[in-house]
Amino acid sequence: MEPLIHVRNKVALVSGAAKGIGAACAATLARHGASVIVADIDEPAGCAVVDAIVKEGGVAAFMSLDVTDETQWQATVDTIVDRYGGLDVLVNNAGIAIVHTLLETSLEEWRRVHAVNLDSVFMGSKCAVKVMRPGGRSGRGGSIINLSSVGGIIGAEGLASYCSTKGGVRLFTKSVAIECGRAGYGIRVNSVHPGNTDTPMFRQELEDMRRKGVVASTEEARKFYMDMQVLPEIGQPEDIAAMVLFLASDAARFITGAEFVVDGGLTAQ
Repeated sequence: MEPLIHVRNKVALVSGAAKGIGAACAATLARHGASVIVADIDEPAGCAVVDAIVKEGGVAAFMSLDVTDETQWQATVDTIVDRYGGLDVLVNNAGIAIVHTLLETSLEEWRRVHAVNLDSVFMGSKCAVKVMRPGGRSGRGGSIINLSSVGGIIGAEGLASYCSTKGGVRLFTKSVAIECGRAGYGIRVNSVHPGNTDTPMFRQELEDMRRKGVVASTEEARKFYMDMQVLPEIGQPEDIAAMVLFLASDAARFITGAEFVVDGGLTAQ
């Protein structure tokens, strides 16, 4: 009996896939049968992810993508459909964080974080829905998975711009899920909300806290975050990727417009 959770014969696009959670999502989807497009602005790191996937026997290719550029989004999706015959899964993962208090945050920084974290989700989802819906160039429905954060549910000091974007992703996801469901597109849209996860971005946040004098050391910063959650271990990118795999698979066929928290119990308190 074949496993219920798999993505065989599916084509998946993962943005921000050169490192961290995105790289883990790409590797996990490929390991469970998908043809994966690793999309990022960091070509050397993205190609390294592809090489690792192929070495394990998976199918993957790198495509350069600036997620803040709508023209690049459209070209990327069109190329994927031309090359693979369709698109079944979109993982909107690309994201950045700037650790500044409200008074320290410039309008330019605010707009940059929103462009990468929120505008990209809008543009990527719009391009994907166009091709996934009935009559579209792919036309077989699909699953869109948007990476939000626990910062899209609760606030965090020094992360007003980040939390604003992630809260936007959370409700954008629900709105698009309703639209696609009511229209009968066969497209499911859900959000995933990681907590403390050992990624390059999280480690940079710890360093920023130390540099700005919020804490005396990165170890103290890590303890500050870890004290928020219930489980004693920090999350790994693969923990988030496992949830993404589930939502991409047909095992989640009756799930849309939902939010999935993977945070070691951080938001349970």
